[in-house]
Amino acid sequence: MYVCGMTVYDFCHIGHARVMIVFDMVVRWLRASGYEVLYVRNITDIDDKIINRAIENGEPISALTNRFIDAMHADSDELGLMHPDQEPRATDYIGQMQGMIGRLIENELAYQANDGDINFAVRLLPRYGQLSGKTLDELNAGERVAVGDGKRDPLDFVLWKSAKPEEPADTRWKSPWGEGRPGWHIECSAMSCDLLGEHFDIHGGGADLQFPHHENEIAQSEGALYGKDRKEDDAPFVNYWMHNGHIRVNEEKMSKSLGNFFLIRDVLKSFDPEVLRFFMMKAHYRSPINYSDAQLEEARSGLVRLYTALAQGPKAQVIQLDPNNPWAKRFADAMNDDFNTPEAIAVLFDLASEVNRAQGEEKQLLANTLKALGAALNFLQRDPTAFLQAGSKDQDGLTPSQIEEQIAARVAAKQAKDFAKADLIRKTLSEQGIVLEDKPGGLTEWRRA
Repeated sequence: MYVCGMTVYDFCHIGHARVMIVFDMVVRWLRASGYEVLYVRNITDIDDKIINRAIENGEPISALTNRFIDAMHADSDELGLMHPDQEPRATDYIGQMQGMIGRLIENELAYQANDGDINFAVRLLPRYGQLSGKTLDELNAGERVAVGDGKRDPLDFVLWKSAKPEEPADTRWKSPWGEGRPGWHIECSAMSCDLLGEHFDIHGGGADLQFPHHENEIAQSEGALYGKDRKEDDAPFVNYWMHNGHIRVNEEKMSKSLGNFFLIRDVLKSFDPEVLRFFMMKAHYRSPINYSDAQLEEARSGLVRLYTALAQGPKAQVIQLDPNNPWAKRFADAMNDDFNTPEAIAVLFDLASEVNRAQGEEKQLLANTLKALGAALNFLQRDPTAFLQAGSKDQDGLTPSQIEEQIAARVAAKQAKDFAKADLIRKTLSEQGIVLEDKPGGLTEWRRA
C-alpha cells in the first residue's frame, strides 16, 4: 500500500491527521486479518511551497524540511500511530523520476516545451480521466498545475520544471533536459513503482488528490510502462484506490486559505490523542466530517462509556478471539465491508452494554472480548481508571489529590451520619464534572464526566 504523505513546509493539521489515522487503521485491520502489508507513505520535500517558505525564512531547503519532518513524526507518535514501513523522500528518488520521464518521452507521451519544461501530453492518452470519471473535455488543469505558455494544451501537466535563474542552488538537479526539479505528480509515480513495483494493491490519499494528482499518477505510470494504449489484459497501475473524506469546519472545507485549519499539536493540548482518533473513526473514512470541540467532547463521552464498562471488573486482557465468536464475527463483517468503522464501533457499544449487565466469568470474558476488538482499531488499551480520571488536557478543574480529599471528607461525613453534608459534597463534585461511584466495601471510585 502506497499513501500520499505530507508536503513538509509547516506543521501538520487535522486534515493530515485524518490521512494518518485512516491508513493506520487500514494497515492494522489488514494485518489482523492475516495479510502481510508493506506500507509506504512518501514525504514531499521539494515543492514550490517549500521553496517559497525556505526563501522567506532565509534557510536551506533541507533545514526547513528536516525540521518539519521531525515535527510530523512527533505528532504521529503523540497520536499513537505506527510508522510506515518505508517513508521515502522525493529528493532521494530524482534518478528514478528522470528515468520514468525518459520512458514517457520515448513513448511519445511527453515533450519539452519552449520554456524548457517537460510536459505530459494528456490528450495522447485516450483513457485519461477514468479514475475521476471525467472526460477530457470536462477536465481542468487542476489547482496545483500551472498552465504555462510552453504547453501545447492547457490540460498538459509538468513532469520536469526547468530551473529559473532566481531559484536557489539546492532546488535544482542536472538532467538530460537541463537543470531543474521534478513536478509534483511524477514524484509519487517514481517512488511507488520503485518500492512496490509497477503494479501493486492499494493506493491511498485524501479526496482532493483523486484529480489531478492520482489521475496523473496513473497516466505517467501506465504510460511509461505500456505507452499510449494499455491492453485489456495488462495489469493496471493499482488495484484499489482509497480516498479519505475532507475535514469540514462549520460546514466549510478546512483550508489554510480560509484560515479555519487546526494544527494537530494545538488540538492535542486540549484533547487526549485517543479521543481525536475515536472522533475520526466514528465516521466512515470516505465521508466528510465536521470538526468542532463539541464533536470531540462527544467522542470523549463515547470512549468514557466504553472504558467505564472495562473498569467494572477485574482487569481485561487482550485475548485471541475465535473467528466464530458472534461479537468478533459482527465486528469483522463491518470492517470487511470497506472498513466500516462506524458499524464496528457500534458493535463495541453493544458489547459494552452486555459487559455492564453480565456477572462473574461471563463479565470477564465479554470485557476481554471488548478490549481485544478495541485493539484492532487501536482503542481501549489503557488502564480504564487512568483514562476516566484524565479528563481534558487543559481542564482547570480539581486535581486528583483535591478530589480524593473531598471523597475522604464525604466518607467522614457519612460515618458521622451527616448525610446532608455527604450529599452536598457529591453534588458539588458533580457540578465540577466529577462523578462518584460507590462500590461494595465502602470504596468510592471517581471519574470525570
